[in-house]
Amino acid sequence: MRPTKRDELVQKALQAFYQNGFHATGMDMLVKETGISKTSMYKHFRTKEDLILAVLRLRDEHFRNWLYRRIEELADTPKEQMVAMFDALEEWFDEDGYKGCMFIKASSEYQDSSHPIHKQSADHKRMLESHFTAIAKEAKLSNPDAIARQLLLLKEGAIVTAHLGHTENPAQDAKRAAITLIEACSN
Repeated sequence: MRPTKRDELVQKALQAFYQNGFHATGMDMLVKETGISKTSMYKHFRTKEDLILAVLRLRDEHFRNWLYRRIEELADTPKEQMVAMFDALEEWFDEDGYKGCMFIKASSEYQDSSHPIHKQSADHKRMLESHFTAIAKEAKLSNPDAIARQLLLLKEGAIVTAHLGHTENPAQDAKRAAITLIEACSN
């Protein structure tokens, strides 16, 4: 199926926001970066914030699908999949143009927890937590809710550390800590 003008706009806006940030990317910059007129943008989205929400939904879908698929390709068992998350993250960190987590950025630019953009970012993190809680349950780990939260804290820390660039391999550092946590929670 051929992408619509709206789909094309959201995809191009995703790149612009990821590279430049949300507040720094004004409508004039979006016109320049996407090649889509303001009139066309406003035809599809009433406000810039509506466009940001569409971008975050697309990024969420792409990122979670990629991460879940990649960890299943890298590991066979649930316990191995939780560890493989950090190998997948390392691949992401090594990509050209890596600029950190779009959801961390969005929630830091829209800090009011009741703001729809902040809520969308928090929902992304909750869906990841739910997925990894299910994997921890499959792995029969003690206290799967806690281990999922702890692994995601390691994940988020690795993402920020990779973005800041002040350690050589934050994904592998987090992976070693994850292995220790998982071993401590194994029955």
